[in-house]
Amino acid sequence: MDLFDLTGKVAMVTGSTRGLGEVFAKALAKAGADVAVCGRNPKDLERVPAEIQAMGRNSAGFELDVLSKEKIKRGVEQILNHFGHIDILVNNAGTNYRVPVLEYPEEMWDLIINTNLKGYFLVAQAVVPQMIERGYGKVINISSIFGKTPLPHQLAYAASKGGVNQITKVMALEWAKLGVRVNAIAPTYFETDMVKQIRNDPERFNFINERTPMGRWGYLHELEGTVIFLAAPASDFITGQTIYVDGGWTVW
Repeated sequence: MDLFDLTGKVAMVTGSTRGLGEVFAKALAKAGADVAVCGRNPKDLERVPAEIQAMGRNSAGFELDVLSKEKIKRGVEQILNHFGHIDILVNNAGTNYRVPVLEYPEEMWDLIINTNLKGYFLVAQAVVPQMIERGYGKVINISSIFGKTPLPHQLAYAASKGGVNQITKVMALEWAKLGVRVNAIAPTYFETDMVKQIRNDPERFNFINERTPMGRWGYLHELEGTVIFLAAPASDFITGQTIYVDGGWTVW
C-alpha cells in the first residue's frame, strides 16, 4: 500500500544497534526505507546494517554519541554524505537508572536527562534543517509510559520522558508549516536488555502483568506498525501527538 511505502526514503535511527532502536530500524527497512544505523558499539554497527542489507536495503553504521554536539554534527554529516538526505529521524537513544529519589546521584540525573532529552534536541537540531530545506521530514521521538504515569524509582527517566512529550509538541508547532511532522511513540515494557533485570524479578514481572489491562508485556513486533505509520504518508496530517503502545497501561 502506497500509504505505508517508504521506498526511496532514508531513515536515521539513534541507539539502533540493539533493543527497541534495532526494532525500529528494521521495521522501517521492511517498509522500504534505507537506514542509517547509529550507536557506539563497533560490532553492532556492522551487524545491524548487514542484516538490513540482507533485506535488500541500503544501510550503514555510524558512530554517534548523543551527549556530544560535535560528535552529533560529525555523524550527521557522514550520514548525509553517504545517503544524500535524511527523510525520517527516530530519536531513540536512551538510558535509565532506578533508585529512590533521596538516593539519586546527581551525576546519574545529568546522564539520563542529557541522553534521553537533551540528546533528542541536539540530534533534531542537526538533522531537521535539511528537512526544512527540502520541505519534507518526519521526526519520531521515543517517549515512554512514564512520560505520563509515574512509578517509584523512575525519577530522571520519568522527567526525561515527560520532557520528550513536551519537546515533541514544541517542535511540531514550529515546523508544522515547513513540511516536518513531529510525533512520539510511548511504549510500555518490552523485553530488551535495559529491562532484563526487571523481567527476571518475579515480583516486578507479575506486577507489570497485573498493572497492564491486556495482562502481559509487549512483543517487540507490536511496535513495528506504529513507527512505520508515523514515518509514512499515512500520517501526513498528524503532528505533535504521543501514541501509547502500552496494552492499556495509560488508560487508568
